[in-house]
Amino acid sequence: MANLHIINHPLVQHKISLLRDKNTGTKEFRELVSEIAMFICYEATRDLPLKEIEIETPVAVAKTKVISGRKLAFVPILRAGLGMVDGVTALVPAAKIGHMGIFRQPDTKEAVKYYSKMPDDIAERDVIIVDPMLATGHSAVAAIDEIKKLGVSNIKFMCIVCSPEGVDKVREAHPDVDIYTGVMDQGLNEDKYIVPGVGDAGDRIFGTR
Repeated sequence: MANLHIINHPLVQHKISLLRDKNTGTKEFRELVSEIAMFICYEATRDLPLKEIEIETPVAVAKTKVISGRKLAFVPILRAGLGMVDGVTALVPAAKIGHMGIFRQPDTKEAVKYYSKMPDDIAERDVIIVDPMLATGHSAVAAIDEIKKLGVSNIKFMCIVCSPEGVDKVREAHPDVDIYTGVMDQGLNEDKYIVPGVGDAGDRIFGTR
């Protein structure tokens, strides 16, 4: 799958194993989500362009590189996506943050948007949408639809665990959007939860049921 990037780094895989454990408590789960998000973000930003500048060190003048002018925004899908924000902004503190509220209809499992608040200059930015789980793909596709309507041309989707069904859904609707994930699981159960997955990521991040 050309636009699916699975981050096989040993630290990512180790931390995902801890994330899966049903005995992992809220505090540790939240910390793990943030840490894994940071590692995956490192890979998702690998193609940021650089320019050469000169800097005076204590020893001499150095020709070195800095990121070249590309503005970035992260858009967490509420509410579970909020758990990834600290991790990604630790790497890119100057990035702006938008928020997309989407819930899944209990009966149809379809995505319903209930909130959207974006930076004023979102159309000028590259956007990385973040959500720990890519299950059915309905929420991801709805979020990408909304971001594209705002004029954004460069979009990536970043998650921690995905299903084949979710990846196929995003690829069918938005073949131009790259997906970055820590692992692809075997599929969805009848309740549309990822198997084996981690359970309800939002509930585990925020300690709710």
